[in-house]
Amino acid sequence: MKIRMLVIHVVGLSLIGSTWADGLPKMGYTSDGSVKDLVAEGYRWVTVDGPYACVKEQEVRQITSSRTDATELSLVEAGDAYYLIPGTLARITQDDHVNGMSEILLGGITTPLWTYTKFLSARPTRDIYGIVETPDTAGLIDPGEPAVAGSAFE
Repeated sequence: MKIRMLVIHVVGLSLIGSTWADGLPKMGYTSDGSVKDLVAEGYRWVTVDGPYACVKEQEVRQITSSRTDATELSLVEAGDAYYLIPGTLARITQDDHVNGMSEILLGGITTPLWTYTKFLSARPTRDIYGIVETPDTAGLIDPGEPAVAGSAFE
């Protein structure tokens, strides 16, 4: 009976391993270093859950140092704070090493936002659906690119 259970476990684990390995190229990551290329281009994955991205650096300091419901509500209602969700792909556009902050772009938000660099990871993080976001799937829009200025509605 013990040998039978051992065989079942080994087969099950091998199926999980082969499924995981098959999923890597579909996510856009292979062992040839394409993740390193994304990181070199300034892409990072969010590791926290909360309203930790703001339009101004001092707002990030305010919401993280004395986080209360009233502070959070006022910044979110004013449109100055945005929620970060783990696994979301962000592109760093500017670093403030002195304060430990980065200016980032998030998919679907055209305004650059500030957050603490410690909330971003160079290691791919799966989102709530178990998918690793890539630039192709994240919907990142660079407001400085001419393709954004010239839209189909003009």
